[in-house]
Amino acid sequence: MLTPLTASQAIRLVRLAEDAVAKRGLPMQYDGAGALIPVGKDGVQVHDGMVAGLANLARTVAGLPRQQWRSAVAAHFDQITAPDGPPPIPDDLESELYLRLVCASTIEPTWAERMPKFAPGVLTVPATYTGRAVAMHFDIDSLGVTRDEASRIGLSNLRRLQDKVEHVHYNGAEITALTGSMFTASRALVLDTVLRESLQVENPPFGCLVAMPVRDMLLVHVLRDQTVLTALDMLVTLATTLFISRPGPVSPYVYYATDHEWHQVTDDTGEIRVQDVGQLSDALKRVGADRSSLL
Repeated sequence: MLTPLTASQAIRLVRLAEDAVAKRGLPMQYDGAGALIPVGKDGVQVHDGMVAGLANLARTVAGLPRQQWRSAVAAHFDQITAPDGPPPIPDDLESELYLRLVCASTIEPTWAERMPKFAPGVLTVPATYTGRAVAMHFDIDSLGVTRDEASRIGLSNLRRLQDKVEHVHYNGAEITALTGSMFTASRALVLDTVLRESLQVENPPFGCLVAMPVRDMLLVHVLRDQTVLTALDMLVTLATTLFISRPGPVSPYVYYATDHEWHQVTDDTGEIRVQDVGQLSDALKRVGADRSSLL
């Protein structure tokens, strides 16, 4: 449940996490399934408190020397504010509210069912950045605005963000890796702005391949020629590897985006399913790519 840690590493992380929450006055215990749950004085779970998932923390400490784990765990739980209530609502929603793409499997099911889907397994959730961590707002009414208004504000603020841009080249193919904030992956919701401002591309005629594996990264390949096949292989590897190893997983899939429509290209095994996406199949033909290797 706490990949990519080994069993002994996971045991140590749980022990450090339980110690950390105890020092902060939070009565919680590990549930054996990747999270700390609130408990009463008798050690029995209570159902009106905060649940603290450890999946992101496991991915964080996996890349650190053993001697740094304790401080990393402490810093993680120092980010938790207002544990006995909902996240605070910012005074200025117009400048502080964003829409965030979130992996549905990391969200408590009764909360997840309230949120619209962007793609299979990916939800769109209103969120704010508190200065140390991102707070997600599953109770739209608590924001004091309608869902449509929250979406308008969230999209507008996503468009204002600026990306750090790096171009990765391999065998003639180019993938643009965008980073820069906790909401970079969520910029997929405003892909037209990303293409125009960060990639200097306006309305690409053949569409784009896109992956948003983790919260702080967005990967884009603009279809131009037969190098799309190499780019697709690169994206599959990057998306699946980052999704299972980095904090803030969003989606392990590769998508084809064109004309404001999104189509999933890969499945749960990482297999490429071009034949199931007619629009991409047509685009490959138009750029002169040999599709037979993908079928």
